[in-house]
Amino acid sequence: MLTWKDVIKFANKGNLAPDKRVEKTEEEWRSLLTQEQFRVTRNAGTEAAHSGALCTKYDAGKYNCVCCGTPLFDSTIKFSSGTGWPSFSQPIKENAIKYIKDSSFGMVRVEVQCNTCDAHQGHVFPDGPEPSGLRYCVNSAAMVLQEEESED
Repeated sequence: MLTWKDVIKFANKGNLAPDKRVEKTEEEWRSLLTQEQFRVTRNAGTEAAHSGALCTKYDAGKYNCVCCGTPLFDSTIKFSSGTGWPSFSQPIKENAIKYIKDSSFGMVRVEVQCNTCDAHQGHVFPDGPEPSGLRYCVNSAAMVLQEEESED
């Protein structure tokens, strides 16, 4: 289980290698993504609080990167943070997320990106639930929910 100490270590000293890499040109990304998805994922944008389609959705499944399809978070670790963005306490795998020190807007935060394709997802904060204490605050536009098949 990752902790804030691990997040800071990765942000300062380098991230784990991803299982694979996906790289495309700006034109290729633009042709695959909506305007909002491109703004958020490729230009580190942020959607307005409480506006994302996945903010209040809690169906069982995996939350995959909208750009490359890599599974990033699982519905079992999603929680309601009250912040207006989907929140998770852990990534699906330790090397699924890349951590980058972000000093924009007069504060220091840790940006989270898909480690496979470098798509901006959001930020991680040390004010989440135990046992990790982490809150991954992620843009709905950066993810797609792959719902689990029902066993009916």
